Amino acid sequence: MSNTVITKEHLAKALTYTQYREMTDQLLAEGKTTGPNQSEAMIEYTRMNVHRMRRVEKTTVLTDELLQVLLSVQTKMVWAILTEPWCGDAAQIVPALVKIADASPNIEVKLLLRDENPEVMDAYLTNGGRSIPKLVALKADTLEELGTWGPRPEPAQKLFLEMKANNTPYQEFVEKLHGWYAKDRSQTLQQEFKLLLADWSQLVEPQNQQIDRL
Repeated sequence: MSNTVITKEHLAKALTYTQYREMTDQLLAEGKTTGPNQSEAMIEYTRMNVHRMRRVEKTTVLTDELLQVLLSVQTKMVWAILTEPWCGDAAQIVPALVKIADASPNIEVKLLLRDENPEVMDAYLTNGGRSIPKLVALKADTLEELGTWGPRPEPAQKLFLEMKANNTPYQEFVEKLHGWYAKDRSQTLQQEFKLLLADWSQLVEPQNQQIDRL
């Protein structure tokens, strides 16, 4: 099934991760953030998220298992990720997704700002909401949709929904959710993507397994 939502035009105006980080720093230098809500709170969230992104960039270490899978990916893919710098979950996840993609020569990351691409966001809602980050994996040549992921690793999403249902106070909500990310260190994300990559991509069989079958 061809994807009719994310087009070449969307990808042409999308950002690389480096451009996204530079844009965020520049906006903060001007006392701004992305999107229509330019409140002090949103700007402060963005500032805090810069520190989170830096920490994830430094602490995310890919497992040997995932690296092996990534090096065997043969399908050229574009990972289009809907995100915003003010989003705490995106700050915890997007740098790790970029590190995963960078380990494969066949995966390219393109970042789309949620609020500038409502027609794309509204095609990938979570329980009716515009939750981010949301990753859409596309075949690079045809933009055929291979699959989606997001907005959180499964245990974090379960925790989020439980706290929401229990009307957990905001400060406790934030502390527990970001505490989960800090403890997990992107390990669950890596496990989930190890399985997803097998579904989304043709994988080259390791040579030793081919020999075993001879």
